[in-house]
Amino acid sequence: MITISASLPDMADTFSDIPKGKKLVKLVLSFPGLFIALSAIFAGIVIDKFGRLKLLSVALVIYAIAGSSGYWLKNIYLILTGRALLGICVGITMTIATTLVADYYQGKERQKFAGIQIAVMSLGGIIFITLGGILADISWRVPFLLYLFSLLIIPFTYLFLKEPNKNVEAKSDVKRTKSPRTIWFVFVNIMLMWILFFIIPIQIPFYLKSIGVEKNALIGIAVASSTFFSAIGAISFSKIKDTFSFKQIFGFGYLLMALSFFCITYGDSYNSVMMAMILAGLGMGVMIPNANVWVMQLAPPEIRGREIGRLTTFWFMGQFLSPIIFIPFLDWLTQAQLFFMISCFLLVLSILMFSFGYIKSEKI
Repeated sequence: MITISASLPDMADTFSDIPKGKKLVKLVLSFPGLFIALSAIFAGIVIDKFGRLKLLSVALVIYAIAGSSGYWLKNIYLILTGRALLGICVGITMTIATTLVADYYQGKERQKFAGIQIAVMSLGGIIFITLGGILADISWRVPFLLYLFSLLIIPFTYLFLKEPNKNVEAKSDVKRTKSPRTIWFVFVNIMLMWILFFIIPIQIPFYLKSIGVEKNALIGIAVASSTFFSAIGAISFSKIKDTFSFKQIFGFGYLLMALSFFCITYGDSYNSVMMAMILAGLGMGVMIPNANVWVMQLAPPEIRGREIGRLTTFWFMGQFLSPIIFIPFLDWLTQAQLFFMISCFLLVLSILMFSFGYIKSEKI
């Protein structure tokens, strides 16, 4: 979703003559999150009933059309409509992909592959965010064409993905099957993570412009660096999980993010922002597979798609809510003060997670 992050300042200038145009432009980045959140839970129910792969190819085609619509459309409201449709497709594809990981792998192998999944997502993000920054120097519209890449993925879904075997005996018990209450603790945490983190791709391009960074390519590289180090964190997740509990890993991730926001608060240079992106990326890199694996472990197989759909719903609801919660604060706070406020909140969250983790020291 943040492929077009570097385009936001120039896009805001284009639509500045429209009432609340600049605020609408910031919604272009987070708006898909609402529709991912709304569609993912229904996608989870559908794939539990009808299978994982039936919707995938259709969703990838519509993803390409809706994602690239920002290049063709001239009206900000139509662009937001395209982003909404893009969000629905992402909700379907992400739910299917994560559920397949849980279907194909068990135990330690699942733990490792969950880290690889997030690492590959992050590395893909690096490529596309960086390209988005470079292409934004041509025109803010050009990065929208990167969403057409999904069309190249379709042949590989037929070649390499197989529908998992259904457990027919368990089908009659689906209505009575429930996950442990702990799963809601994970859902709330994934939403909090993204509410707090997503202010970075939304606000950092404007922050960098305010301290004199004019090249969109440099802005793209800064945002992409957080994604790169997210991949490193994700690859390391399996080894970290061998030593620490799920709650302790959340505590560690929140601590790294708190340090990241402190760097932004007290540094007013490109280098300090780059250091912040590294720390934020590492924190998110360990927390995302941590949440995914915990839900995979807690969810019974017969309702796995539904629960992973809920996880995706909370994930992207956090992205959607982030600017709605934080941007109004900029009416009476500076950007640095906003980042300081968030860093303090993250530090409190970290302390709480470590405390919960040590109260129950088992690896959960």
